[in-house]
Amino acid sequence: MTFLKRVFQFLLISTLSFYALALETDLYDFTWLDKDKEVYVLQNRKFRKVNRFYIQGGYGMTTSGSFVDATALQARAGYFFSEDYGFELVYSMNSGEENEAAKSVRSSGASGGGTVPFRRIVDNYYGAMFMWSPFYSKINSFNKIIYVDFLFGLGLATITETNNREQFVSDNPFADETQETHTGIMWNVGAKFFVNTSWSIRLDLNAIHYEALQARKLNPEDYIYSNYDLVASLVYDL
Repeated sequence: MTFLKRVFQFLLISTLSFYALALETDLYDFTWLDKDKEVYVLQNRKFRKVNRFYIQGGYGMTTSGSFVDATALQARAGYFFSEDYGFELVYSMNSGEENEAAKSVRSSGASGGGTVPFRRIVDNYYGAMFMWSPFYSKINSFNKIIYVDFLFGLGLATITETNNREQFVSDNPFADETQETHTGIMWNVGAKFFVNTSWSIRLDLNAIHYEALQARKLNPEDYIYSNYDLVASLVYDL
C-alpha cells in the first residue's frame, strides 16, 4: 500500500508540473513586488529588438595608452533584423593629451633633461560591426525588474591618430608630430539596460587593433597597436 501511495504521489506531482510549465506568453501577478504588479517569466523578452532601428550617443574614456589621458564622444546607429543579429555603425571623436607619467619621463634625469615618451593620441575613428545578442537577463533590484541585453560586435574601423615618432627617434622634443590613418579590426562588448520600450542605457567596451610602424631608431617594423574606449550611452529605439 505504501508503494502504491508513493507511485500515486509521483504521478500527481508529475502531472501538475507538466501543466505548470511556463511559456513565453505566460504572465504572473506579484502584488508585493512593484506598482505594475507584473513579472514576466524568465523565457520572455519584454523588450524586443527585432526589426527596430536605434540611435545612441555617449561619452567615455580611453583606457589604453600609458602616457595619454583621453576621452571619447561617440555616436552609434544600428538595426536588428532578428532578435539576436544586427549591424551597427560607429563614429567616435576622441581628444587626449599627455598625462603626468609622460611629463615625468620628459623631466626625469639628473640635469632635468629626460627622454621623449612615445605615444599615440587617437583623434577619431569610424566603422561598422556585425552585432550578436544571444543573452539577456532580469535583475530584481529595489522591487523593480531591470531588463538587460548583452551585445557583442565584430567589424572593421578606420582610425586617425597623431603620434610623436619623429620626436622619439631623433630625441628632439620640438620635431613635428605625425598624423596617420589606419584600418583595423574593431570589436565591442556591451550591456543594454532597458528603461522602457523607447529608451535604454548602454555600457560599451570598444576596441580597435591596427597595424602601424614602430618607434625605433633602427629597423622599425609594423606592430599591432590597440585602442580601448569605455563608454556610457543613452539609446533611443525607433
